[in-house]
Amino acid sequence: MTEIDETISEFKSANNKSLTFLETELRKIRTGKATPDMLEGVMVDYYGSMTNLSKVANIGTLDGRTLTVQPWEKNILSDCAKAIINANLGLAPQDNGEMLIITIPMLTEERRKDLCKIARAEGEHAKVSIRNNRKDAMDYIKELKNDGLSEDDAKTAETEVQEVTNAFVKKIDSLIDAKEVDVMKI
Repeated sequence: MTEIDETISEFKSANNKSLTFLETELRKIRTGKATPDMLEGVMVDYYGSMTNLSKVANIGTLDGRTLTVQPWEKNILSDCAKAIINANLGLAPQDNGEMLIITIPMLTEERRKDLCKIARAEGEHAKVSIRNNRKDAMDYIKELKNDGLSEDDAKTAETEVQEVTNAFVKKIDSLIDAKEVDVMKI
């Protein structure tokens, strides 16, 4: 029975990774208010190596509509600005010589709907990942069944895998619903 427990544990772990990835992707979708998470994943050319912006600069918010980026070294200020522009986030940093100031534009109704579609697409990617994990777990249970696992134990394991799948799909749906409410809020 320990092999089944191990399989289900690995299945839950893989699903948690998919959920964590979804949460990271959803943080990148802007909601109209400034958050440092919006610049997550922006890479800066820092002395020849691509480095995450948050590793070379302090990212903060002045108010609900303004981000600030203050590099640890002033000589990379223009590199940080280029990286933000090249990240295709729709943001235009202004350089005041000491830091970058980024005003977050108001989202139009059409843009909000587009962002909701993007969030739903990310949710679907996460669900596909969960389903692939389920298929792997079910295939392994079938292998165990062929190797002598009883029919009842196999059925019980398959039912547990399906219940875990359903729970993760519900979590994904609730994350997407919450993001949509956040995006549509003016």
